[in-house]
Amino acid sequence: MNIIPFQALACPLDGAPLRRDGATWRCAAGHSFDIASQGYINLLPVQQKRSRDPGDSKEMVAARRRFLNAGFYQPIAAAVSRAALADLRPGATASCLDAGSGEGYYLRQLAAAATESRQSLAVLGLDISKWAVLSAAKQDKRPSWVVGSNANLPVLPGSLDRVLCMFGFPVYAEFARVLKPAGLLLQVDAGPDHLRELREIIYPALKPERSAEPRPPAGFVSLSTESVSYSADIVGAEQIADLLAMTPHLYRATAEGRARAAALTALTVTVDVRLTRFGRG
Repeated sequence: MNIIPFQALACPLDGAPLRRDGATWRCAAGHSFDIASQGYINLLPVQQKRSRDPGDSKEMVAARRRFLNAGFYQPIAAAVSRAALADLRPGATASCLDAGSGEGYYLRQLAAAATESRQSLAVLGLDISKWAVLSAAKQDKRPSWVVGSNANLPVLPGSLDRVLCMFGFPVYAEFARVLKPAGLLLQVDAGPDHLRELREIIYPALKPERSAEPRPPAGFVSLSTESVSYSADIVGAEQIADLLAMTPHLYRATAEGRARAAALTALTVTVDVRLTRFGRG
């Protein structure tokens, strides 16, 4: 089987290796974490939460699932899968973490690409939203899914070949800690024209874009940057609402801006993202 269980989990309380014991994961100090009936593990202790129910809400996760499963961002997923699978040793099992995996779309696409290329992967999807992880676990049992935080990754040091950060909240010190010396961080960020047409509708004016290339984060060197740009036709008020709901613009827009978006029945948007490959510095 090309997708195998992820084993390099660490206790979120003391960092010690976790070992599976039936339906529970335990560390040597006796901390234990039960596997939910849906197959995921909650590795986000209450003392690491900033709210009772952090991350995306159940409604936001449902909107994201509908929009992504409709295929609008499939070219992004394909580019990430190609970059993640490139240069891996044939016959060896590579370990990959999606840090901020949401409802699991990009990991599902990566798992499918790995199966097609016969590359063996141990994949872990992590998100701070229990609703996102629950949705991911219900849709695909092949990856391992955990509720956790990028600020305190429940992953053993130096155990990962790839870390994905898709429109997420990067914590570079943690990414550097869990990557192997030759491991790669693949980061996807919005480009200057990303969803420009939607932004022009919901905002009175757009902020000027920063032209300078960002400096590599501490602990990393920039290896390459790839642009993924294309147009997508969004048809129907529900799909437009789903797109808005899965972006930060839902909360940044004024009530008037959201009302203008709600009145739309069709919209052609530019999808414009940057995929950057970072190596360990």
